[in-house]
Amino acid sequence: MAYLLQHLLTETAARTPQRLAIASGDCRLSYEELDRLSTKVARSLRRLGVGRGDRVAILAPKSAAAVAGLYGVLKAGACYVPLDPKAPAQRLSYVVRDSGATVIIADEARLELAATLVTSSGDLAEPGTVLAMGLSGQRGASTAACAQAYYAAIRPWAEVAAESAEPLGQDLAIETDLAYILYTSGSTGTPKGVMISHRNSLTFVEWAAAAAGLTAQDRVCSPAPLHFDLSVFDIFATCLAGACMSVIPDGTTTFPISIAKWLESEHLSVWYSVPSVLTLLACFGSLSNFDLSRLRTVIFAGEVFPPKYLARLMAELPHCRYLNWYGPTETNVCTAFEVAVGDGDGGPVPIGRACANTEVFAVTCDGRRVSSPSEEGELYVRGPALMRGYWGQPAKTQEVLVPHPLGDGHGELVYRTGDLVTLGPEGNYIYLGRRDSMVKIRGYRVELGEVEAAIYRHPAVREAAVVPVTDELLGSRLRAVVAVDDAASLTREALLDHCRRWLPTYMVPDIAEFRETLPRTSTGKVDRTLLARE
Repeated sequence: MAYLLQHLLTETAARTPQRLAIASGDCRLSYEELDRLSTKVARSLRRLGVGRGDRVAILAPKSAAAVAGLYGVLKAGACYVPLDPKAPAQRLSYVVRDSGATVIIADEARLELAATLVTSSGDLAEPGTVLAMGLSGQRGASTAACAQAYYAAIRPWAEVAAESAEPLGQDLAIETDLAYILYTSGSTGTPKGVMISHRNSLTFVEWAAAAAGLTAQDRVCSPAPLHFDLSVFDIFATCLAGACMSVIPDGTTTFPISIAKWLESEHLSVWYSVPSVLTLLACFGSLSNFDLSRLRTVIFAGEVFPPKYLARLMAELPHCRYLNWYGPTETNVCTAFEVAVGDGDGGPVPIGRACANTEVFAVTCDGRRVSSPSEEGELYVRGPALMRGYWGQPAKTQEVLVPHPLGDGHGELVYRTGDLVTLGPEGNYIYLGRRDSMVKIRGYRVELGEVEAAIYRHPAVREAAVVPVTDELLGSRLRAVVAVDDAASLTREALLDHCRRWLPTYMVPDIAEFRETLPRTSTGKVDRTLLARE
């Protein structure tokens, strides 16, 4: 029985060793090859001193090599910390320092960046504890050679390849140990590390594989990068089912027709992404020109899917199942709804009901449980999928992992989502919006305060406010309104270039406006409500 995530791989490799596990470009790995390679990586990590509870950062796009490294980290008894390969170096350096990562696994293209992170993180790590390991790919390879691993300036690949692929023996970790830490946008201007244990993740993975009806014949894709929680589905749920995880080529999601062409060529059967990608696919993918008859299930999560674009996609691909999954990173997926023709009827698509082994409930502003469609309340989640907390931030953890507000939680903590909901006529929850200032941009959670904090780093900025702007295709865009000491000293492009130094692309404002002063409320605060209405 699997109680650690890596058991999914070892059990499937023992059951169907020759079945294809990962298709990534020209690289194809069987379950046996993936299992053996990840064991070699695990042994190499242990030789570097990595053990139970250590954090290992992964700086690479999703690929067969990266997944082998990820499983190697878990087999070593450690916790993986995926980094955004496109994020600014300052942000990456913060995550490495904050997590206390002792090793950085990087692909060849980012070894120099990894070395920079080693140097910049040295002030918060013991000298010599942060090392860089590279993963390289070979086009046309059909064995584990396509995901070779080597230690830059530490251990050549020949030494790593010489490691035994025999099982490591007794596991170092137990189910309540951390499996991974996912860093999300933080309201204080710095990212927060969401701690997920093996038990937390497996609760979701086992439910998700069953809910999606995954079988060994499926080819599954989520274009989400490793640092985005949607990737947990195609890495681990696919493995549980013994199916094939297909990695979409980098950059393909920018061009809808390229997505459709790739779906056809790879014979994809299950797709999981944020709605904004599917909106572009429905509007500009020319889907009728491609044979997508093998695609049977479309899953979306991370943001609201505009009903008119969902209806358009369903009209283009009427043979598919459509599943709306909801849940912040801190809870994994906690509610689900299967969409049928006519659901929403122009209104919001429900987020549904609680997943198996999970309880969700909403509480009104006066402390009562929401029990009718006329009531609104904040959604709370209870169950084994809840995160362990925020890494190194106990005060922030206590703000969201709270005692049961209705007093019937049997003593354990529940998660306060900050999302406002109401009940639909059939008992399904309907999402209404955020209680605080966090928004979703292309499926990513963005704290407006973090974007503002980055803008304030510019010496010419006196005041700044960031507000979301509704966009039919993308869901939301960011608009920055800024007051500067000298209007001539800062241009729009200079401000956005400054933001790109500190923020990942999806957090950089699309619109920048300059004013002498920002509007104020009667209490002297920046009037964000007024700015949002303009």
